[in-house]
Amino acid sequence: MEINLEGNNGAKHWYALYIKHHHEFRIKAKFDALDIENYLPVATKIKQWSDRKKKVTEPLLWGYIFIKATEKERLASLEVDFVFRCVSERGVAAKIPEYQIENMRNFIMDDTEYVVVQGLVAGSKVRIKSGPFEGVEGILIDNGNNNDFAVSIDLLNRTIVTKIEDPKLLEVVRNTPES
Repeated sequence: MEINLEGNNGAKHWYALYIKHHHEFRIKAKFDALDIENYLPVATKIKQWSDRKKKVTEPLLWGYIFIKATEKERLASLEVDFVFRCVSERGVAAKIPEYQIENMRNFIMDDTEYVVVQGLVAGSKVRIKSGPFEGVEGILIDNGNNNDFAVSIDLLNRTIVTKIEDPKLLEVVRNTPES
């Protein structure tokens, strides 16, 4: 009996892999060498030491890398050194919707300041209507005087947050696409 490891006719889906902290760039290079499509969101920051400042590029979500892979590629990725496991829900490898990866890519592409917040934030799902983030969907966080806008990767329980100066730029999203 032959087992079809491709599953779904070789369809590719986004998965999050939990990996060893501080090995993100090494694992990305390995996936590139294996031709496994991957995404490692990074942020460039200026770090201050006692004697100097230096521009440093760091992973945005320490300990995670995303792959867009067939089932066969996903299983092969788990064999790479320092890859611990695929993030799962109820024991099954969890697929991340394409729109969440695209939202994150679009969100961190600009030079706007943002922070990563652990945990999901309750609030209305909204879409930015205009400007450099037009079309990005996320969650509006009301914390008093400020409107914070968050783009979430639900599965990882992580959220990227920035300030939206003009709330008129936002519209409420009723139905969010699932892919």
